[in-house]
Amino acid sequence: MRRILARMPSRLGDRRKLRDTALAALVPVAACTVALAGLTAWTGAGNAGTPARIRVTGGRLLLPSSGAEETSAFFRVANEGGSADRLIRVTSPRAPGGIALSKHRMTEGNAAYDTAIDSVDIAAGGSLAMSPTGVGLTVSAASSTWRSGDLVPFTFEFRRSGRVTVLAVVVRPGTVSLQ
Repeated sequence: MRRILARMPSRLGDRRKLRDTALAALVPVAACTVALAGLTAWTGAGNAGTPARIRVTGGRLLLPSSGAEETSAFFRVANEGGSADRLIRVTSPRAPGGIALSKHRMTEGNAAYDTAIDSVDIAAGGSLAMSPTGVGLTVSAASSTWRSGDLVPFTFEFRRSGRVTVLAVVVRPGTVSLQ
């Protein structure tokens, strides 16, 4: 009988150790299960960072004045996706001198000027309406033969979405609203 009683405390101690170990492991396993269930529900609801979906519309290219080396172009850029994107470059085969992204600025003395910018962020679900008083494109017009009503192709390059090619109509300054 002594032998039986002598073994009992060690078996009880083993059960306690096993129970304590199981409880210690249960907490992180339960936390991971809850996190995985939450992520699965979030993804299933379509909220897990859908890619940017860029749409470029409303292209207007101002007919350059006689002898002018540059003109401006304006577009509407919409991001209908769930992730932000960045416009990094715009090109056109009909503007061999190049195209620069630019931003309208004002000095303290109310003088206006444009400065070149490297890129423009387009927020998820957001848009950019290019205008003479904000962001626009400065287009080289040195060798242009554009006429009012011509369609000029532009290719917009985005960091994540790649390239989007659209047409802009050539318009006389002052004949359409560019806002």
